[in-house]
Amino acid sequence: MSRHRLQRNYGPRIKEFTHLGLDYVTIENEKLRFGILAGKGTDVVELNYKPMDLDFAWLTPGGVRNPVENYNSLPDGLATFTDSYPGGWQEIFPNGGLASTAHGASFGQHGEVCTLPWDYTVRDDSDQLVSVDFSVRTMKTPFRIVKNMALATNSTTLNLSETITNLSGQRLDTMWGQHLAWGRPFIDESTVIRVPDGVKLIAHNPGGDDSNRRVKTDRPLTWPITEGIDGNPVDLSKIPPKDTNCEMLYFTELTEGWYEVESIDKGIGVRVEWDLEIMPYLWYWHEFGGTRGYPWYGDMYNVGLEPFSSLPTSGLQGAIENGSTCIFDPHQSRDFNLSVTVFESGKR
Repeated sequence: MSRHRLQRNYGPRIKEFTHLGLDYVTIENEKLRFGILAGKGTDVVELNYKPMDLDFAWLTPGGVRNPVENYNSLPDGLATFTDSYPGGWQEIFPNGGLASTAHGASFGQHGEVCTLPWDYTVRDDSDQLVSVDFSVRTMKTPFRIVKNMALATNSTTLNLSETITNLSGQRLDTMWGQHLAWGRPFIDESTVIRVPDGVKLIAHNPGGDDSNRRVKTDRPLTWPITEGIDGNPVDLSKIPPKDTNCEMLYFTELTEGWYEVESIDKGIGVRVEWDLEIMPYLWYWHEFGGTRGYPWYGDMYNVGLEPFSSLPTSGLQGAIENGSTCIFDPHQSRDFNLSVTVFESGKR
């Protein structure tokens, strides 16, 4: 960590402090402020657009919690992630989705880097550009991750670039994803979702019990309008009212790596762009209060749009079985880039 640096109160700048016992870093400029929990997975728990004082980083009802100091639940595969899940944006590696066992190791949900403390150092600190390097060595697997988050003066785009290296002499399967969730106060019933033309849409666990789902999964799905569980058309590109059933879907066959979420009433949106070679899938999860009981109890109103290397959200072993894993050869490094841009409607 870097301390005792010259502080600015204008332009791009970095602040470092402790929040609930966790190292916390803010990267901000004239228009944006990002709050990053270096002490827990580099979770992005603030993405504030200053001109509107609008925070895109939706938080769960429990908000930020220290997974060590406040962990009172029985340790299980779901709770290791969910009980300290703050919302916002998480790095997911090397297991995506439910608890799974692979390579002789047992992983909790979305384990393991999203619950680990990361080191960080400041790379750039000028009145034109600030950037911070975050790094972590995984515990159950032999990987090192180094990622840089950068923000230039007057920009409405945060740029992320990262490298994951297999430190071992073994060929290893992984799942690698960016768990971005959007909710209130940003999204509302005027919100629309845009993806590239020509995408395909598939359901998680098709043909099973659809009673708590939005769409029928025993037939092909179409984007944006498909058949709902009641037989009526459902427009999946529009955010529905509270107490709508939940859903877990996957976009495949993307020709470009981008999506947009825009609140028409608020006149504001966000665009995410990423390296499609590393993450060819986009997970589409939404919770609008339809799930009762643990862990959401009907309180959620959010949508997750998550670039991922693999599918489904059943864990690493399932991705190994269907051949969709992100493979690291011995001592191989893989690079990945992603950007998040805030835009005002009609000003692009």
